[in-house]
Amino acid sequence: MKKLKIGIVGCGTIADIHAQAIRKSINAELHSLYSRTEKNVKKCGEKFSVKWFTDWDKFISDSDLDIVSICTPNGNHLEYGEKVAEAGKHVIVEKPIEVTLKRANILIEKCKKNNVRLAVIYQTRFVPEIIELKKQIEQNEIGNIFMGDAYIKWFRNQEYYDSGAWRGTFELDGGGVLINQGIHTIDLLQWLMGDVETIYGKIGTFTHKNLEGEDNAVAVIKYKSGAIGVIEGSTSVQPAQSRRIELHGKNGSVTIDNNDVKISIGDKQQTEDKNVKTTGASSPLDGFSIEPHKMQFEAIVNAINTNSAPPVSGEDSLKSLAIVLAIYESSKLNTEINLDAFINKKIK
Repeated sequence: MKKLKIGIVGCGTIADIHAQAIRKSINAELHSLYSRTEKNVKKCGEKFSVKWFTDWDKFISDSDLDIVSICTPNGNHLEYGEKVAEAGKHVIVEKPIEVTLKRANILIEKCKKNNVRLAVIYQTRFVPEIIELKKQIEQNEIGNIFMGDAYIKWFRNQEYYDSGAWRGTFELDGGGVLINQGIHTIDLLQWLMGDVETIYGKIGTFTHKNLEGEDNAVAVIKYKSGAIGVIEGSTSVQPAQSRRIELHGKNGSVTIDNNDVKISIGDKQQTEDKNVKTTGASSPLDGFSIEPHKMQFEAIVNAINTNSAPPVSGEDSLKSLAIVLAIYESSKLNTEINLDAFINKKIK
């Protein structure tokens, strides 16, 4: 298959991860970088030995460029994504797709109109042990799952939020712990459990200053399957805890600690521990592995080469974003939110 050339927009921490993952991918090539800040893009370009631009028109008009990976603050994804799609390049967006459902849907429609593919990075789905767990759930080996919970109890110091004026803002970050740190786990929970029916949530800011968004959140979830569960998110917990998902079914239980999967069915216990960690704990890159990113990039390129829908498409990515935004809405209105009605209302 054709090896596709990828450019990256933005040169922050996550862009470095994307660049490393692309360089390791068998079917993708890191081609170029763009940032409005010359110091940042020059440093990144020299590190990865690729050409770099501060001129957008020169970056996007490169005829060799096939795909653009957008690694800017969340609230800028639409502006860059629209311009990439209009230039006829395929679009990859770091999570979340955007900060509102309306803006996310505009980007989805823009990519459709310009006949380009749109994929959103949720790399945790590509951990092999979690892929195997998904198969076992679909084969009903866990039995009817009646409870599915997610816990993201991490720590970020004040300096973390002060390091970027966009952090914790509604306009550019979309909120706080749930939309930034927690959304990977929320996406994985709903991917394993199935669609959510209703949500009741509470959020608050307790240990950080000058945040528009939340540093702590809790929610009660009812799934369309009839199962129930909770979501807890925090960037205030000391010492920081590992990300954890718990699923309980008629035949047994599953725990995902970081990305280590433990399945207990009857007297049998199956443990998969490949030491593939996820972002979190006490710092953004604590125990981070680029392998899941690499696997998702390879899957996206394969999809583009075969003219098929990429894994975690724009539409698919709306599910976890909607859950987060519905928790915010529920806390604001102090009421339970029906997720389908919420999406239909907010996407217009």
